Amino acid sequence: MPNDLTPSPAGPSIASLLEGGQVQPITRWGEPVMHRPTRPVTDFGPAFHAFLRDMFATMTAADGVGLASTQVGDDRSVFVFRCPDADDLVSVGVICNPVVETPAGRSRHLVSDDEGCLSFPGAYAALARPDHAVCRGLDHNGEPVEVTGTGLLARCLQHETDHLGGLVFGDRLSSRRRQELDLRHSQQAYRYATDWPVSPKGAFDPVREAAAEPSAADHG
Repeated sequence: MPNDLTPSPAGPSIASLLEGGQVQPITRWGEPVMHRPTRPVTDFGPAFHAFLRDMFATMTAADGVGLASTQVGDDRSVFVFRCPDADDLVSVGVICNPVVETPAGRSRHLVSDDEGCLSFPGAYAALARPDHAVCRGLDHNGEPVEVTGTGLLARCLQHETDHLGGLVFGDRLSSRRRQELDLRHSQQAYRYATDWPVSPKGAFDPVREAAAEPSAADHG
């Protein structure tokens, strides 16, 4: 499905979902909806498409590459993404009720890279994940969909599917790494209002951020 913005006879195109949405506050770690499994999407009607428009608008406002429904306080199993792969080809889409598969055995190659989460803004930590993933589910119109990801897209597919199972990437870190992540989050908290990204990210303060390191792009 990479870069496929063509209309579907079953309903609206992906392109039509990229416009007209309302930016929503992003739900933070600690809220119950972030830490429990979601329920399957079964209704693919106009109200659901309006919700997806809001998700895309929110992801864009937050400068993310993916966003799960739980991150806007909804417990349906769906995420949106607009993310480059290892070849810098950008894929845009929606996956409902996702199942992600990664290679096993000799085909499995782990890459440790900085990972962040829009629901824990400003904090990043190195996390090893497979550099190839296949995610299967249903698209925004309830049609079967399969997305193959490499590089950042592979990480995004795994990260967002984790969200829908009630798992945040901090749960995959060692205790020491999680403490470091919590510290970085607290150092950056002044830049993110409770309704962010409805309210924009705050200005950079070089004194408060003197100890912060450059970080990679946000996942959802």
